[in-house]
Amino acid sequence: MLDAHWAVNTRSPILLAQAFAAQHDGRPGGRIIFMTSGQDLGPMTGEIGYAASKGALASITRTLADYLADRPITLNTVNPGPVDTGYATPEGHENVRRHFPQGRWGTPDEPARLIAWLATDAAAWITGQIINTEGGFRRFD
Repeated sequence: MLDAHWAVNTRSPILLAQAFAAQHDGRPGGRIIFMTSGQDLGPMTGEIGYAASKGALASITRTLADYLADRPITLNTVNPGPVDTGYATPEGHENVRRHFPQGRWGTPDEPARLIAWLATDAAAWITGQIINTEGGFRRFD
């Protein structure tokens, strides 16, 4: 289980970043955006492999951003928070929904707008950041 999570959630994004940096022509505007899951903000019960693999991305964000800065490529990591993409059971969905001040999960479009903005010239000064966009998600009652 650990190897599977590592391969998909950690190794492949790092290898993609490496490949992008290798082919980048040095013009301003290179952007890399990793996705994480808020594992640094509270426990993810029963998700040790997943939390460890996503935590590795969060931990490497500043180091990779520094490495890529002279190319010039920005690298940031986004934690979208709980987003309703249809994966949760009805019981799980309701349990998580109650932890939001607005009483609803995030929609895919909400973190997507942040990610789209990070890819623009307006975000050229932002690099090495882990940005949480969770709609006020409260991990504890």
